[in-house]
Amino acid sequence: MISRWFSQVALVVSLEMRKTFFSRRGLWVYLLALAPVLIWFMHSMIELNLRKERQALNAAHPVSTALLRSIERGATIDEVVAKVGEPFTKNEFHRPNISVAVYQYTDGDNVFAFQFRDDKLMNINERDRDTIPKDSLIFASVFQFFYLRLAIFFGCVGVFTNLFRGEMLDKSLHFYLLTPIRREILAIGKYFAGLIATVVIFCTSTFLQLAALSLHFTGSEISEYLAGPGWGHVASYLGVTAAACVGYGSIFLAAGLLFKNPIVPAATVLVWEGMNMFLPAALKKVSVIFYLQSLSPVVAPPDAKMPALQKLLVTAAEPVPAAWALLGLLTLTIVVLAVAARKARKLEINYSTD
Repeated sequence: MISRWFSQVALVVSLEMRKTFFSRRGLWVYLLALAPVLIWFMHSMIELNLRKERQALNAAHPVSTALLRSIERGATIDEVVAKVGEPFTKNEFHRPNISVAVYQYTDGDNVFAFQFRDDKLMNINERDRDTIPKDSLIFASVFQFFYLRLAIFFGCVGVFTNLFRGEMLDKSLHFYLLTPIRREILAIGKYFAGLIATVVIFCTSTFLQLAALSLHFTGSEISEYLAGPGWGHVASYLGVTAAACVGYGSIFLAAGLLFKNPIVPAATVLVWEGMNMFLPAALKKVSVIFYLQSLSPVVAPPDAKMPALQKLLVTAAEPVPAAWALLGLLTLTIVVLAVAARKARKLEINYSTD
């Protein structure tokens, strides 16, 4: 009996794969998945151009990092120029009661801005170039607040709600219902077909994002990173991406079965996931994003521009260990799939109303 069910699930998956990967209704999912790749690629190209410009400026105005960092506040313009040479750019502002000047230098990587007031050095602003630790924090923020909450979320909405609703719109679902197969098996088979598609699409996007992000770093920097936490981070991000497809996929498969218009439940889930940071600790666990954040390898820093009132409303909850996070996510998924399978068992179609 069980072996027959497995073979039926496999048959449904094989029938659904082509429709899931190449459905016209799902082409926008590919664009949604590839958009972050383009953003990180552009970021790397901009950083490469900036590095080339800084290296060219340093060649024209050579100065070392140690020499620039040896300058102390209180020095005069003449003392600074005598020590490190002429800047690659300078801006001077003269008013009746005050004189302000900004001299900029570069060591080929970083930019140093010396701010003078009445011929005295008042402030030194050092703008470092991007490093892997800095970009890791930026990537973690984009991954957790955009990619998981929006890109994968809406991608799963598009794929999983159409597994049944799309068949109803195409008036082809009755072909499945006329076959000698349990409808619960049909629902599970469709779920795994959608899961395979979303995992392949979004995990590929995650890997390409990390590859695009690394383009502006040197080979030695990348090798050092991979020799440390790098490969672990890559594996974790791919795992979190797959876990997001598992959790959100089950929710939107059920939504496609329970609601004629899946937009309403999708909007409800979006709001619930978005307000997760403001929920009490107990309610946080009734969401997918809580477990995904617990599994993420790098903790995304909070938004520095968040209004003070919102910061007061944020409730802290300790991330659960990875094993418990996986168990919690799988439990939530199984419960939702059980609801979807129960609905599929009683599924009736009327194309005139659906």
